[in-house]
Amino acid sequence: MLDGATTALLRTILDEVCESVSPYDAGVRAYVASKILEAATRGETRPDLLKQIGQEALSRAPTMWRQI
Repeated sequence: MLDGATTALLRTILDEVCESVSPYDAGVRAYVASKILEAATRGETRPDLLKQIGQEALSRAPTMWRQI
């Protein structure tokens, strides 16, 4: 279980990474969030690395999830 500070950090990173993603692209946001969360549960807490992981996940998100 993650503490409140870590949860807030993850939410901030997700919002930064997905700032250009439409709010209707819930699948993309969920995919990116899952990759960031996976890293955090493995013990990664460095914001720069978590953001990089999120950006990589965003670039790999299936295009069928994206609104056109």
